[in-house]
Amino acid sequence: MSTMPALGDARAAEAKADGGLFAAVDIGASSGRVILGRVAGSPGGTRAELETVHRFPNGVKELDGGLRWDLDALFAEVLAGLAAAARVARERGEIIASIGIDTWAVDYGLVNKAGELTSQPYSYRDDRSRAAVAPVHRKLDPAQLYGTTGLQFLQFNTIYQLATEPDLKGMQALLIPDLIAFLLTGQRRTEATNASTTGLFDAVAGEWATEFLTALGLPKDLFPPLIQPGETTGPLLPAIAARTGLPESTRVVAVGSHDTASAVAAVPADRKDFAYISSGTWSLVGVELSHPVLTEASRAANFTNERGVDGTIRYLRNVGGLWLLSECQRTWAGEGYRPGLAELLDAAAALPSGGPLINADDSYFIAPDNMPERIRAAVRHTGNILPNKPAAITRCILDSLAAGYARTIADAERLADARAGVVHIVGGGSQNRLLCQLTAEATGRPVLAGPVEATALGNVLVQARAAGVLGDGLGELRAVVRASGQPAEYLPSRRSEHQTAGGAL
Repeated sequence: MSTMPALGDARAAEAKADGGLFAAVDIGASSGRVILGRVAGSPGGTRAELETVHRFPNGVKELDGGLRWDLDALFAEVLAGLAAAARVARERGEIIASIGIDTWAVDYGLVNKAGELTSQPYSYRDDRSRAAVAPVHRKLDPAQLYGTTGLQFLQFNTIYQLATEPDLKGMQALLIPDLIAFLLTGQRRTEATNASTTGLFDAVAGEWATEFLTALGLPKDLFPPLIQPGETTGPLLPAIAARTGLPESTRVVAVGSHDTASAVAAVPADRKDFAYISSGTWSLVGVELSHPVLTEASRAANFTNERGVDGTIRYLRNVGGLWLLSECQRTWAGEGYRPGLAELLDAAAALPSGGPLINADDSYFIAPDNMPERIRAAVRHTGNILPNKPAAITRCILDSLAAGYARTIADAERLADARAGVVHIVGGGSQNRLLCQLTAEATGRPVLAGPVEATALGNVLVQARAAGVLGDGLGELRAVVRASGQPAEYLPSRRSEHQTAGGAL
């Protein structure tokens, strides 16, 4: 699928002539950054360079009787970051061609007809949507839902969150990156990769499943019109331009606004038969397809079909993630024990393999609260004992994640009739050497780790393509990623059942 330049002829020409400077707003569930990305040619090929100009914390808060995101504070940090990016660009005599925004999925803010955010958005970690699952399924059979949306069942999917809202008359729901884009431009759009996580998106047609909105009594215009990665949302509002020091002509360009979509776009694959793990707070594990898998077997395995950049399908499962370890570290810090991550991993690596495992993606671990004890309780439930020692708990987490990755990749291959000869780990987890090696052992396949900043890279590269700096196709974007850094390689130390007699995968 081609993406037409979205920045206007003059600005696109400037970006192409100078390489290109782009601002990526990249916000995760625990922190956010505003990053300047430069894409330019070099003797080794076109490369991308990233520079973080502003970092800020993020996290759920108890607000108005629930776990919510402080969107007002979050947006103030975004503006501060864009102002910092504008200062850096001015000092260097450069022009920021565009801004792209990515965040986590499923959460939204409600905006009224006057354009006002009616309350701070709920977090997916709030438990309110649990009670809405059964009523939704009485109106829409789960098999019917999956056959249209292809979406993995998670109790916090947007469809269940919306079912808890008392009154949506006159409201529009803007997913978090779309809400930030609206505050910057005044334009209401819904970017397609994030739309595909709502449970209200037709996986085949690539449009809203309006029949589901009707069946649930939701307004047909509840979500704004769709926009694809590479298309322009709009230029900055005059007040935003004045506050940030950016020109009013600076445009917000849609990217893979679901952070995993941007991360997968920046997987440095040079072959089609690969699996990916976007490893961070959550682990998103799967394969890239051209068409969704909507079979009953796929639904029973709880796989999801989410949109990627260029209409690809991210066929994957959520497998929990390093949230478990970070929450343990938070608990231990509260008890006065503050080991560095390297110290924890070294101690965990020294323990023998074959220890107890947990189901890392169990909903039991979604909410924050004394994670070490909850992990030990889950182990006790399996009939095993896990010592109350940070090294043992850390090893249990990482062994469990690696085992979950291996199961999920094997299931994805079976259900999608696909083959993955190599596993790419991108995101923060790619720095965790123990996790990468355990994943190589569990899958019996080479693991290529990096880039760490895959999400920001994917964000910037889609903007660069929209500006005409890069040509069409994911292959060219991924070639830039490969030219920009060498992934670390981890090989399994034992022969696996996944290997053929000749050693090829």
